[in-house]
Amino acid sequence: MSQQDLTADMLTRIRNAVRNHTSVVSCLNNKLNRGIASVLADEGYINSFEIVDDGRQGRLDVHLRYGERGECVISSIKRESKPGRRVYRSVEDLPRPLGGLGIAIVSTSSGVLSDRVCREKKVGGEVVATVA
Repeated sequence: MSQQDLTADMLTRIRNAVRNHTSVVSCLNNKLNRGIASVLADEGYINSFEIVDDGRQGRLDVHLRYGERGECVISSIKRESKPGRRVYRSVEDLPRPLGGLGIAIVSTSSGVLSDRVCREKKVGGEVVATVA
């Protein structure tokens, strides 16, 4: 069975793993998913990620982060731009999830960046997901 939206699949796997308090979740490897994992690691929502060679496309193992008492760092993760409805925003119109406490993941011409980095570089793009 072929996957149509690999990014939505990755976000759903992370959402389900956080709900079940799983420490590692495996996702399919592609360039956009690596960029999303990189942004999540840079912003402190996950501990790390690694690419595992499985003889095909590869697998992306995401190591989730939890608080000292086991509380979830990621409370919500939502896909914004979908294959049927792409969402493009300029730098002035980028969303601020939770009034700036969360992040928006944006695919730009400079790569996959968080909304904070997009504002610093003054670049807009496709809003892939929001994390709070």
